[in-house]
Amino acid sequence: TMAEAKLIDGKATAKTIRGEIKAAVEQLKEEHKIVPGLATVLVGSRRDSATYVRFKKKAAAEVGFHSVDVKLEDTVTEEDLINEVKKLAEDPTVHGILVQLPLPAHINEHKVLASIPVEKDVDGFHPLNIGNLCLKGGDPPLAIPCTPAGCVELLQREKIDTKGKTAVVIGRSNIVGMPMAHLLRSMDATVSVCHSRTVDIKKYVQNADIVVAAIGKPEFVKGDWIKEGAVVIDVGINSVDDATKKRGYRLVGDVEFATAKKRASYITPVPGGVGPMTIAMLLKNTYNLARHHLKLERLPLRSSRSYKDVRDAVAKEAEKKSD
Repeated sequence: TMAEAKLIDGKATAKTIRGEIKAAVEQLKEEHKIVPGLATVLVGSRRDSATYVRFKKKAAAEVGFHSVDVKLEDTVTEEDLINEVKKLAEDPTVHGILVQLPLPAHINEHKVLASIPVEKDVDGFHPLNIGNLCLKGGDPPLAIPCTPAGCVELLQREKIDTKGKTAVVIGRSNIVGMPMAHLLRSMDATVSVCHSRTVDIKKYVQNADIVVAAIGKPEFVKGDWIKEGAVVIDVGINSVDDATKKRGYRLVGDVEFATAKKRASYITPVPGGVGPMTIAMLLKNTYNLARHHLKLERLPLRSSRSYKDVRDAVAKEAEKKSD
């Protein structure tokens, strides 16, 4: 049997990225007198949503962003919510607008998200951003959905080769599965997307060099489905009852971690894997939108070039300016 899988530490990687962004924000402030601004819109009092927004605000403060907070009752009308979004769209200090989902049932989510202008679409969900993400060549999207972008950063920073590899994405949501499949394809992987109607998901997983699980079912992917040496990216975050824990529950992913790590070559833990990366990518998107506002090049996500090349290019740009 193989050695146990190497854990991909999303917490540490996210910290590194926050450090990179903090330095970049200071440079932007110095050279262009502008601070990236992130606005969060929270509707109602869902505990999980409030927690996510708190994490996002804390991370934004850590890298030196300007923060705008909009909190609305869950009785708010769709029209009033859209008006709040429009106010943020017109605010020159805001470069990214985030509407925390899910919204209450009486509000049309699609309509609200469509009211965010593409220049401020920090989640990368605008049809124009998704369209550009899916097209070969052409314009890059202004922002890339945060969770798939975080998965790509983890793969790249671990130097995991995707070229010609067989990848299986489990889940087809607009937020994770769909953009993840397109990103992997753009990185030259051969991609299958499995979902709740797929017959015999196990068969697909058994052949996969790379598995991205984002189906929202605790430990759905069994360890013995994983091909020896495969790379496992577990996007799931599910709570299961556990009487031994003080909180009465523990968090698990969509993959049966204890058995999968015996077969995989790399695996992300839950928590501490993909989760922290999602927020790091939100920061990167906000920073990139501020750059776009200034008509500057964005920091790319995919390294057809390595990160070192990107860093060298940024350093060279800085030298040119100081010459």
